[in-house]
Amino acid sequence: MDDLAPSDLKAILHSKRANLYYLEYCRVMQKDGRVLYLTEATKENLYFNIPIANTTVLLLGNGTSITQAAMRMLAQAGVLVGFCGGGGTPLYMGNEIEWFTPQNEYRPTEYLQGWMGFWFDDDKRLAAAKTFQHARIDFLKHVWQKDRDLKTEGFDFDDNAIQNALNSFFTRTEKAINSQELLLTEAQLTKVLYKYAADATQNEGFKRQHQSTRKVDIGKANDFLNHGNYLAYGLAACTLWVLGIPHGFAVMHGKTRRGALVFDIADLIKDALVLPWAFICAKENATEQEFRQQILQAFTDHKALDYMFEQVKKVALQNLTEEQIDAIGNNPAGDQL
Repeated sequence: MDDLAPSDLKAILHSKRANLYYLEYCRVMQKDGRVLYLTEATKENLYFNIPIANTTVLLLGNGTSITQAAMRMLAQAGVLVGFCGGGGTPLYMGNEIEWFTPQNEYRPTEYLQGWMGFWFDDDKRLAAAKTFQHARIDFLKHVWQKDRDLKTEGFDFDDNAIQNALNSFFTRTEKAINSQELLLTEAQLTKVLYKYAADATQNEGFKRQHQSTRKVDIGKANDFLNHGNYLAYGLAACTLWVLGIPHGFAVMHGKTRRGALVFDIADLIKDALVLPWAFICAKENATEQEFRQQILQAFTDHKALDYMFEQVKKVALQNLTEEQIDAIGNNPAGDQL
């Protein structure tokens, strides 16, 4: 693998990659042309391979270290690396969302140009935010109507409580005249979804808390929500990074937050996947590792990263001509580095 060019490690499109890793209490290193992580056992050291060509995000938690050689190979493969606390939250480095990204590569500029073409216009930016809000509901409908496991746990998209909340959501979304009204409408819908999930999983007295509580009854669902949200942020950051759109050009969340666009994109999948599985795993008293495996599998099963790419591209290209869009479609860098 030492003879491979960086492009060889990027043969798999980021939207098609399967893996998002969270590691703790280990050392990440390069060995024999591969990236491995080393854990210390009682009598011997154990090495495990990281398939970097099929990996999007690597989160390094407590007790981890990484070598320069490993970082070089991860950069060549286009893998995002983030440092975080225990369980994947919170992400550190002075900002809500911060990543090490290699600076020696070209980035596609078409999507950034398209994004900038509307972003400075308040009305167009609001329209983009509304597009994302409709897209999150489309994904919620797609997942909840298709996923048999969620149906078995009592998550029914056609339930009257859900439909009544969505009717109000769509009405208020269309009437919204600024992003603050959209955020309020979003918060009210999410509150209904929390109550619905809590009732479906017999989590009585649930109250959303963004700080870790470490209680088995009420707090575990909160911890899983926080954990799953950060994994969704990793996918969102990967999507924007690959397409070359800076995280600061948000359409709905606060424009004073450098990573706000990451939150906008992560919202596309959080209600559909993170929210129900956080409550289900809390009911089953799952461990953090079990929850993480479940949510990452759900991301893969429902092609969450693919959906993010699709929606961001759609919004970025909305004001371009057909000729410009065709030109981008013929550019192999459109979904690649």
